[in-house]
Amino acid sequence: MGYWGHGFELAAAKKGQFSGRLLKRTLSYLWPYKLASFLSILSVLVVTAADLVGPLLLQRAIDVDIVAGDVGGLIGTMGLYLLSVFVQSGASSGQVYVTNWIGQHVIRDLRHEAFSLLQRLSLSFFDRTEVGDTVSRIVNDVDVLNELMSNGLVTLVNIVVSLGGTIGIMVALNPRLSLVSFVIIPLLFMLTVVFRQWIGAAYQRTRETVAGVTAHIEEGIAGVRIIQAFAQEERDHAAFRVVNDDDRLANIDAAAIRAAYFPLIDVVGSLGMAIVLGFGGLAMLQGDLTVGVLVAFISYLFRFFQPIRTLTMLYDNVLAAMAASTRIFALMDTQPDVLEAPDARPLPRIEGHVLFDKVSFRYVPTEPVLEGMDLEARPGEVVAIVGATGAGKSTTISLLSRFYDITGGRITIDGIDIRDVTLDSLRTQLGIVLQDGFLFSGSIRENIRYANLEATDQDVEQAARAIGAHEFIIRMADGYDTEVRERGEKLSMGERQLICLARAMVGNPRILILDEATSSIDPYTELVMQDALLKLFEGRTAIVIAHRLSTVRRADRIYVLEKGQVVEVGNHQELLARGGRYAHLYEMQFKAQETVVQAPDTQTPPAAPWERPPDGNAEPPAADQGGAVR
Repeated sequence: MGYWGHGFELAAAKKGQFSGRLLKRTLSYLWPYKLASFLSILSVLVVTAADLVGPLLLQRAIDVDIVAGDVGGLIGTMGLYLLSVFVQSGASSGQVYVTNWIGQHVIRDLRHEAFSLLQRLSLSFFDRTEVGDTVSRIVNDVDVLNELMSNGLVTLVNIVVSLGGTIGIMVALNPRLSLVSFVIIPLLFMLTVVFRQWIGAAYQRTRETVAGVTAHIEEGIAGVRIIQAFAQEERDHAAFRVVNDDDRLANIDAAAIRAAYFPLIDVVGSLGMAIVLGFGGLAMLQGDLTVGVLVAFISYLFRFFQPIRTLTMLYDNVLAAMAASTRIFALMDTQPDVLEAPDARPLPRIEGHVLFDKVSFRYVPTEPVLEGMDLEARPGEVVAIVGATGAGKSTTISLLSRFYDITGGRITIDGIDIRDVTLDSLRTQLGIVLQDGFLFSGSIRENIRYANLEATDQDVEQAARAIGAHEFIIRMADGYDTEVRERGEKLSMGERQLICLARAMVGNPRILILDEATSSIDPYTELVMQDALLKLFEGRTAIVIAHRLSTVRRADRIYVLEKGQVVEVGNHQELLARGGRYAHLYEMQFKAQETVVQAPDTQTPPAAPWERPPDGNAEPPAADQGGAVR
């Protein structure tokens, strides 16, 4: 299911309509904090009651204490008035703290839930979704909900209690004057109806444009080296200027609607005040109204319009929050494309017999990637996969890891269909090293231990020594505790790849998958680490997407892919003798690698064990000839 799996939410947001179902779902996140919400509402009731009693005390001071010349009574009334002010201030302070506490906890919960979902989504989701847009949903859109969660509910309670109390007191003070002042309510209603139609669509537009800005920034940071390498800074800046201006215009449009609406509300309020002053003044001249009642009535009239203005602003916030929550819940309702079967069982400890049986796969229905593919890797074997770009090599290992589900045939490990077992039990027995050598922020030690969090420091160091990474690690300022920064940018590509290989060794997988894992390592370093790779392969099934001859020539079997189909199978010598597709690839990509690589001290390193022919004479070690295609 994609982002927009629930059409009613999207339709409501796009049309600027109120969706009770969406609001109910949003407010459901307040339920775990119901006690704090109750305390917040209680404080609002206290604040509102203290506020409403103020004008009544002023009316008593004017009509009773001052008229009667009762100084003691006037002092007492003013004391009660000051007390109401202090009570209102204290309760308001507590309410602000509690509501913000609730809002921040809800925002935290939403982000936790959304981020947890992202870790479970299938790779197909990330294939079709911009990273920046997803980040915007979790960061920017969740931030928009903060105002609603922090103040929305208590503001609504305040409005209801304040309006109800104000109207009741106004009617009690003077029913006829109250009736006159209420004639402006239909005009307020008409303004609100027009406003809500315009502002809803405007807010949805602002959420979309800010997502575009975030996505472009994300892409610009990730691709800054390419941008600078091709001197395209001005072009990228011009493209960003377009999306940034779109966001500016969208927010200006929303601000223009607010700028037109709220002054109109003030004009209507002033009209109501003029009506009250006119009718109230005539009533006073005729002796039907006291000064104290008129002052109190005017004070309550201010309180009558303030909740209406606040209600409009709250509705403004609700629409903005609904536009944001539509995008958030569309993300949170996304279901992984790869799901465990209801009766999925844990995969027992495996021997490592991998079988692809007539496997077919398509990313999109009309474009086949693999068609009827057969592949076998027996326990302890090293199987290499070669082919041109787009042949389906990386797709093959993605299917074995069940990052995607096949569309035909089956994949088994030790005779068990991988669709019948739990994902965790499958993937914890696989060790995957990819070409990009991805590292997380943190220390080198933490990155190596990532595949097995129970590994000791000794285990980490042993893995690094075995793979040939220990020497460069201890030369760094903090050794294994060196911070590698985001994505391992502090290290070279080769160093990152060595750490990734050490990480795979610490995980002790039963099946090892290398996706051009040595492509970023210089030829001499690769020769030195061949013994380490043999140790890594020892007792494991290894499936290797080949980049260099050293990874291919001593594999037990080589599968040659072309347009998603296996066109040749055999070992290095058999396929060369056949003179087919592999021989052609060898001539184009691999043969030139058979150049002796000298060590820095001009001594030729010994040939790796899997490079030695059966007669024991070492063949020339392989040199790097650039990147062979995947």
